[in-house]
Amino acid sequence: MTDQPTATIRPRERDAVLQSLRAGVVPRTGQYLIQVGRAAEVKALLSDIERIGEGGSGVRFVIGQYGAGKTFFLQLVRAIALEKRLVTAHADLNPDRRLHATDGQARGLYQELMRNVATRARPDGGALASVVERFVTTALNEAREKSVSPEIVIRERLGALSEMVGGYDFAEVIACYWRGHDAGDETLKSNAVRWLRAEFSTKTDARRALGVRSIIDDDNFYDHLKLFARFVALAGFGGLLVCLDELVNLYKLASARARSSNYEQILRILNDSLQGSESKLGFVLGGTPEFLLDPRRGLYSYPALQSRLAENTFAGDGLVDLAGPVIRLANLSPEDLFVLLGKVRHVHASGRAEAYLIPDDGLHAFMEHCQKRIGEQYFRTPRNTIKAFADLLAVLEQNPTISWQELLGRVELRDERNPDLEPLDDRGGSAGGGDDGDGLATFKL
Repeated sequence: MTDQPTATIRPRERDAVLQSLRAGVVPRTGQYLIQVGRAAEVKALLSDIERIGEGGSGVRFVIGQYGAGKTFFLQLVRAIALEKRLVTAHADLNPDRRLHATDGQARGLYQELMRNVATRARPDGGALASVVERFVTTALNEAREKSVSPEIVIRERLGALSEMVGGYDFAEVIACYWRGHDAGDETLKSNAVRWLRAEFSTKTDARRALGVRSIIDDDNFYDHLKLFARFVALAGFGGLLVCLDELVNLYKLASARARSSNYEQILRILNDSLQGSESKLGFVLGGTPEFLLDPRRGLYSYPALQSRLAENTFAGDGLVDLAGPVIRLANLSPEDLFVLLGKVRHVHASGRAEAYLIPDDGLHAFMEHCQKRIGEQYFRTPRNTIKAFADLLAVLEQNPTISWQELLGRVELRDERNPDLEPLDDRGGSAGGGDDGDGLATFKL
C-alpha cells in the first residue's frame, strides 16, 4: 500500500482539490495533500522566503515544460510564504499585462497583483485594504504606548519611504487613509486604496481626491512594488513575495523592441536581487524552456541576462545546483507518479483507506496503460494523466457496479499535436502558441 496520513480530509478541501484536478487546473487550496517530489526545489525556495523575512531579497526563474507543474509549484511556494507570514501577490502575464509597456499593460499587471494581494488570514486575495488597516492599527497601538498623536507615529514610520522613488506620494496616500480612518471618512479611505491599486488613470483625479501629484503607471510599476514591499514590512509582515507566471507571453511578443524592454525590466529585478540592494522583496517567475533558452527570442537573446542565468558548468551528470536563480523542474519519476496517484486516491476517499475505489494493483495497471499509449510522456507532463485518473475515480464512485478493470480499457488518447487543437497552459486553458515538441496527450473517459 502507498503510505498515506491517517487523518481524515475536510470535505471542502477534498472537493476543491478534486474539482480542480478534473478541470485540469491547479487547486487553490489543499496543495499539500497531493504534493510529491520537488523536495530539493521546495527547500531552495524556502531558504529564499526566510531570507526575505530577514530583510533580504530573492529572485527565481522556475522553468518547466507545459503541464510539468510550474503553476502548482508556484502555488505551493505562495502557500509556504503565507505560512511564514509574508504577503504574496500573484498574476499571469498576457498581452494586456507586461513588465514594461507604454500603453497601460504594466499598470494592468500592477492592478492584477494588487487584486491578488494575499495574507495568511486572507489567502485567496483581496487583502490590500486589510494590510493598510493593519499598519494603521499597529501605529495606533504604538501611539498609545508612547502617549503621542497617532499621526506622529505614522509620519515617523513612513519617513523611510519618502526617500524612495515615488515614496513621498505613497506615504501621503497612507496618511490620507489614516485621516479617513480617524474621521470616519469612508470616501477618503476608499480613494487611498484606489490609488494603491493603480485605479486612478490621471494625475488630476488623484490630486483632486488625495492631494498627491503622481499616480502608479507604466513608468513606475517596479518602483511601487519596492515601496509596497517596504510598507508591508512596516505593517508587521515578513515581506512581499511576487509570483508571476506565464512569462512565455513575453517570448511571444512580435516586437523585438517590446521583448527587449521587458527583458531589461527583468534584468533590473535580477540585478537588484543579486546585488542585495532591495529589502523584504522576492520574485518567483514561471516560464518554459524556450522562454529561457531561445537565442533569438528568449532571455538568452539578451546578453546580460544570458550571462547571469547561464547554467553552472560543474552541474551535470546527475549533479544539480539549486543556489542559482534558475530552477528547472525535474521530471517526475514513475515512482513519484505512483505516489501522486495514491494521494489523489486518498483525497477522493476523504482520507479513509477503507473507502479506496481502486487498489494499488489498479494504480500500477493505470500507469502501465498510460505508458503503452504514450510512453514516458505520461509522467513527464503529468497534468493530463492526473486529470484522467480523477475522472476514472469519479465514474467508479457514481457507478459502483462497474470495475476499474472494465473502465481502464475505455481510457482514450487524443494527441494534442492535432493542428486543430492548441496545447494547454498550466491552468488547462489554451497556451496560445505551439506545443513544446513532446506532443502532450489528453485522456478521455
